[in-house]
Amino acid sequence: MLNKKIILHVMGLLLLIEGFFLGISSLVSLYYGQYGFFSLTLTTLICFIFGSTLWLLTHKADKNFGKHEGYIIVSLVWIVFSLFGALPFFISGAIPSYTDAFFETISGFTTTGATILNDIEAVPYGLLFWRSLTQWLGGMGIIVLSIAILPMFGIGGMQLFVAEVPGPTPDKLHPRIKETVKRLWGIYVLYTLAEVILLKIGGMNWFDAVNHSFTTMATGGYSTRQAGIAYFESPFIHYVIIIFMLLAGTNFTLSYFALHFNFGKVLKNEEFRYYMGFVLLFTFALTFILWHFNGFNLEQSFRNSAFQVVSIITTTGFVSANYLLWPPLVILILFALMFFGGSAGSTGGSIKIARITLLLKNSYKELKQIIHPNAIIPVRINGKSVPPNIISNVLVFVIFYLLLTLTSTMVISALDYDLATSLSAVAATLGNIGPGIGRVGPIENYAHFPAFGKWFLSFLMLIGRLELFTVLVLFSPVFWKK
Repeated sequence: MLNKKIILHVMGLLLLIEGFFLGISSLVSLYYGQYGFFSLTLTTLICFIFGSTLWLLTHKADKNFGKHEGYIIVSLVWIVFSLFGALPFFISGAIPSYTDAFFETISGFTTTGATILNDIEAVPYGLLFWRSLTQWLGGMGIIVLSIAILPMFGIGGMQLFVAEVPGPTPDKLHPRIKETVKRLWGIYVLYTLAEVILLKIGGMNWFDAVNHSFTTMATGGYSTRQAGIAYFESPFIHYVIIIFMLLAGTNFTLSYFALHFNFGKVLKNEEFRYYMGFVLLFTFALTFILWHFNGFNLEQSFRNSAFQVVSIITTTGFVSANYLLWPPLVILILFALMFFGGSAGSTGGSIKIARITLLLKNSYKELKQIIHPNAIIPVRINGKSVPPNIISNVLVFVIFYLLLTLTSTMVISALDYDLATSLSAVAATLGNIGPGIGRVGPIENYAHFPAFGKWFLSFLMLIGRLELFTVLVLFSPVFWKK
């Protein structure tokens, strides 16, 4: 029997958490004395009223719940957070359409970074701060944040963690899931603070430094500037962001080992080696093309190439230049990178390097099997044999991902968009990347999509953020059988 009361109870607690962070944003608005203060404060009160009401009405609920409740809560919280989180933009008039406000907010929470804003710098600072904060919260995961808090109320969080982190190899740093989450969030906060300081040293003001650090570590890509990172011409700022995008796209477990000077464990990790190998390979390839064919100097070619390769492969979506003006081969490579994604256990989206690695290894194993049909050839990662069910899960995921990309492209094409725009809009939202090619390129946005297109792409952001199965399982009749 589905425990509906615990679902409402947890949603109430999570709304109180959202209200707390909205309250922080309203204080930022008050500090700068701009018009977003009222809408942020009102939404804070709305979240507290709804959250406390749900919590009080269900405080006697059975605190035990299983996978069914976990999957529902995880899927529902992103929608509810976005529904409430969109209110400050809508109430203030900064985004007059609620559809647009919801699109902007769920794009934030899912760390997609697809925007409908045509004049970002006209938006008041309090709302820009909230916009960046949605990405920072969504990066490590709203649920992962709450797992450190829920046990205080006698609610276990393991089922939420499993649903929130559905990648092929979720690592635990501590036997107790709450302690694991604390360590992950500690690293996340540490990296964010370090980037804030470095960006300030590089010439950003405090507001820009904080906001861009939030969205870098979340691999979200929201900027406080209409031109994005291209607004800042400092090479130092570009290199700082490249480094922190790389860190954000790396498994945070490896960051934990590195911070404890266990570099051997980091360097031996095969997923990390593949991740860095792809980054270096495509960076050097693009550097050569831009330097040889476009006439850029070598440093500029390397910096622009490294920035865009890292930005796309980690699904951050920052832009330092209009890459649609680059040679077609470069655009094709960047589009292909949209399907790679960051490491498992990172804030990145898309297919993820762990699955790409397993696919390559399994493909090589199948070739060897043809030559030696009677041989038992295991697929190994980090020296350990990968169980067949994990390989099967990865293959099914990739097939689902590509089929969903294809069918969704048809849906967007039916809205009278060209193939390049349709395909890249789907790839960029499903992969939580943001900018694409065509009419959703680096100097364009998603404002021109009709309401249906925005709601459909919002749905793709959600299922992409939760890696397909967490959401799609809710549409299975088997899930709802007693």
